[in-house]
Amino acid sequence: MWKRGKAVLLATCTASAALLSASAVAAEAKLSDGVVKIGVLTDMSSIYSTLGGRGAVQAVKMAADDFMKENPDIKVEVVYADHQSKADIAASKAREWFDRDNVDMVTDLTNSSVAFAVIDLARQRNKIAIATGPASSEITNSKCTPVSVQYVYDTYALGRTTAREMMRQGGKTWYFVAADYAFGKALVGDASNAIKSEGGSVLGTAWAPMHTSDFSTYLMQAQSSGAKVIGLANAGGDFVNAMKAAQQFGLTRTGGPQMVGLLVFLADVHAIGLQAAQGLEFSTAFYWDRDEETRKWSKRFFESAKRMPEQTDAGDYSSTLHYLRAVKAAGTDETGVVMKKMRELPINDFFAKNGRIREDGLMVHDMYLVEAKKPSESKYPWDYYTVKAVIPGEKAFRPLAESACALVKK
Repeated sequence: MWKRGKAVLLATCTASAALLSASAVAAEAKLSDGVVKIGVLTDMSSIYSTLGGRGAVQAVKMAADDFMKENPDIKVEVVYADHQSKADIAASKAREWFDRDNVDMVTDLTNSSVAFAVIDLARQRNKIAIATGPASSEITNSKCTPVSVQYVYDTYALGRTTAREMMRQGGKTWYFVAADYAFGKALVGDASNAIKSEGGSVLGTAWAPMHTSDFSTYLMQAQSSGAKVIGLANAGGDFVNAMKAAQQFGLTRTGGPQMVGLLVFLADVHAIGLQAAQGLEFSTAFYWDRDEETRKWSKRFFESAKRMPEQTDAGDYSSTLHYLRAVKAAGTDETGVVMKKMRELPINDFFAKNGRIREDGLMVHDMYLVEAKKPSESKYPWDYYTVKAVIPGEKAFRPLAESACALVKK
């Protein structure tokens, strides 16, 4: 009798194990190839490598590792490639990832031209693209798609918040030195609209190609205009070179035109030094030394990167973890279902509080107006900013009522 009971028990356990195994296989089958595959397409060797590059890869891998610790049954794989800030190279790599390597989501992208090319491919292949580095507000405006997200900032928020603050300080006339491609044009356009709406005027724009090493001609044009504010609508190495030239020309001295950066990164201030950067005001989505939560994550990042994180690094981590949590909540990595979950789930972490992804794909969150410290005010390494104001997301980003996105219900 005991033997018969033991046999029945054994058979029952075997059947239960088989059912559990089948359930696990079924759950895994909801993930394409049994793995969530993320591609970090970033600039690792060109002008924007300091705001993307290896830092972006590290941030995404940190997010994937943290997620897998919480969810050991979900495998995440991260691959990466250098697009060299060239749209054709980026499109070629994205096509290879989507068509051959089964990459589910591609992130970072770094500049706007790259973003437009890759997002269009993602739309065609029904994959997800998260733009953390690109700034053109058209990514979620006229060129929005159901599969793309703009996570960290856009030219509307960057241009509007900084321009309005300068206008309040008396900077009524502007001249731009701008990057001559999609990002620069969008930034000048959005900032100009804000300036004009506040009663100011734009006296002109000097368009400088990417990778410009000598900004003297462009800055002389700006200075001769008599504008009270010279707005630098560029980023990365171009911004650093422009600020160094401005210092050589004496434009950063008291009494001259106010130099304003419309997209400034921590690495930029580090490169030019506080002596040259002091007093520079700009808006940012993140500052590592803002509070205890930002410091805790940033110190983790520093352990490997040996530098404090950029706003894009923080955005890479936050957006990747949000994506993976949406995959978990959806029970699949199928694009449409995951995008729906990404819009439904709130974002509350060290990067953003009460953030949300709107129907146009824009992640709306608070922005910060900061000022570069004087050298005497900096108390420890990377202590570069004073946070002057918090701009609520609904005031920083374009209202949906003004959106040209076809996905927005009017």
